[in-house]
Amino acid sequence: MIGSTSIGNTTSFQKKTRSKLVSIPGTRPSVQNGQLLVSSGVSSLDYVIGGGLAVGTLLLVEEDRYDSYSRMLLKYFLAEGVVCGHELFLASARDHPDDIMQELPSPIVDDVAGMKISEGQSQPSDPENPDTMKIAWRYQNQPKVQTALASSVRFGHYYDVSKTMEPELRQAAKCHSFYQLQETPVVTASSPLPSPYHSLLKSIQTVIRKEGFDGSTPQSKVRNVLRLGLHSLGSVLWGDDVCCKDNPAHCHALTTFLYILRGLLRTSLSVAMVTVPSHLTQNRAVMGRIIRLSDTAIALESFKGSEKETNPLYKDYHGLLHVRQLPRLNCLSCEVPDTKDLAFKLKRKQFTIETVSP
Repeated sequence: MIGSTSIGNTTSFQKKTRSKLVSIPGTRPSVQNGQLLVSSGVSSLDYVIGGGLAVGTLLLVEEDRYDSYSRMLLKYFLAEGVVCGHELFLASARDHPDDIMQELPSPIVDDVAGMKISEGQSQPSDPENPDTMKIAWRYQNQPKVQTALASSVRFGHYYDVSKTMEPELRQAAKCHSFYQLQETPVVTASSPLPSPYHSLLKSIQTVIRKEGFDGSTPQSKVRNVLRLGLHSLGSVLWGDDVCCKDNPAHCHALTTFLYILRGLLRTSLSVAMVTVPSHLTQNRAVMGRIIRLSDTAIALESFKGSEKETNPLYKDYHGLLHVRQLPRLNCLSCEVPDTKDLAFKLKRKQFTIETVSP
């Protein structure tokens, strides 16, 4: 495993370039472990996983059954990169990366108060009603039960999923794409990886080295962060049979891929979000190894088509969020969330995560 030695290498790498890292837009240091953080694009998710995604780490998202909300999380992640000026790398085997980029949500340009309202607080009272002035201003906009998850320090941006990002803003971002259906198969007799995974790793490695995310850029050049979005790894479209058989022929393909990918992330200014159709994986032991090879792992359980859709306890939500694993970076233990009863919903055209309350 890549373990503490790799974390130490990452820390040393970041210390050498600290003066440059501070100036990277869309980043901040973690108060828990000093790691450089970026936002996932969903502030409530950042809160759940400890303040954000640490640069050099991997976030695994177990897709919901219809890949609706997991795909939305991926688009939030990429949209945050566009707004922050980060470089993007998007890989897919089903939809063309250009089509996914065209679906990125539009950033909300509003004041902080308006954004806090969209994160789960109640609407301001009518100013024309004299009764509203009887309540102290600090309590006036608070709900009776605080369920929305949000940090006291604003980090990241807010997005409206009902609108797509302006083409001018989207095209201003530098995006590298990898579309499996257009790649030429590579014969890799000595490699334990299927051809698609091998080609994807080579493409990622090339971008990291040529664009200088491995620290090879001149010190005079402004450093940046590379966001990797890898969609639906483990599906048959990637040449993997882990979702088809109890004893797949490539049972170690995805785990080997993640192992090598984490090695690339640990020594570069990059962060990855990988989605996996875990509900199709027949061998749960394989899925367990995939989770352990990730730094952070969450699972989305959609209520669509299930009995929970009609459960009165979940009438205000669209699904549950399960925290499978939290990162342990520069420390022996991870930050434990206040509660494990987490649910997500689309509220006011935004994706939010809240605590489940009766």
